[in-house]
Amino acid sequence: MTSFTNFLFVPANRPERYEKAASSGTDIICIDLEDSVPADQKETARESVLTALSGLDRQKTAVRINGLKTAAGLADLLALATSEHSPSLVFLPMVECESEVEIAHNILGDKVDGLIPLIETVRGLRAGDAIAASEGVTAMMFGGGDFSAELGTKLEWEPLLAARGGFIMCCASAQVMAIDVPYIDMSNEAGLAEECAKAKAMGFHAKAAIHPKQITAIQTAMRPSEAELVEAKEALTAYDQAGGKAISHNGRMLEAPVMERYRRMIESVQTK
Repeated sequence: MTSFTNFLFVPANRPERYEKAASSGTDIICIDLEDSVPADQKETARESVLTALSGLDRQKTAVRINGLKTAAGLADLLALATSEHSPSLVFLPMVECESEVEIAHNILGDKVDGLIPLIETVRGLRAGDAIAASEGVTAMMFGGGDFSAELGTKLEWEPLLAARGGFIMCCASAQVMAIDVPYIDMSNEAGLAEECAKAKAMGFHAKAAIHPKQITAIQTAMRPSEAELVEAKEALTAYDQAGGKAISHNGRMLEAPVMERYRRMIESVQTK
């Protein structure tokens, strides 16, 4: 499974920001060719991305292309497929069926380490199980902005709770990483921390950032704390010493499903 807790969007039509974003402390930068780039700048932005890929840390670089139902998205996909340099991950926006992922996978092949479909519509969520299980997918992202627009609600936690829950089920079924939508109120640090905590408790593994000042709060909330890691290691030791049998430890029952969560927690830190 792909492993990171945060990434920072950077507009593809602002190449002067690429390096600054990469040095912001984020796990990954995602250069965005879609929403942040006006239609009349798509081609020049694409060229900027292709030029910059040779100088960026590949393992910490992702690109969000335009939707595969658009001419710009197909051009993005073909450009990456023929480029000498490629990002580690490619985000696929507005995915509504597994055939879109299949197209991207067939064209890019092993040039990238993973595809990340964005589920941004009711139709996409209903096809979420098949999309998440598609070949090449290592994570999925919940696109709450477009989803809330389709539902006619605010981009807030409660109105999107049911959609988030369905999304998490899709990711868990396919055992792929779940990424939450950015928190858009950049001045509300307490709100960001609260939403990160809720997302982590629900089962999200990472959250997107739209400004460097959000990164620390996301990392703090989404990464296992030292106390959580100590608890996991002690529980794993006690469980192993008991021969893998269900036991009571520090007042809590330890059994196979609980231990699997602890193991994943440890693995998430070891893979960084």
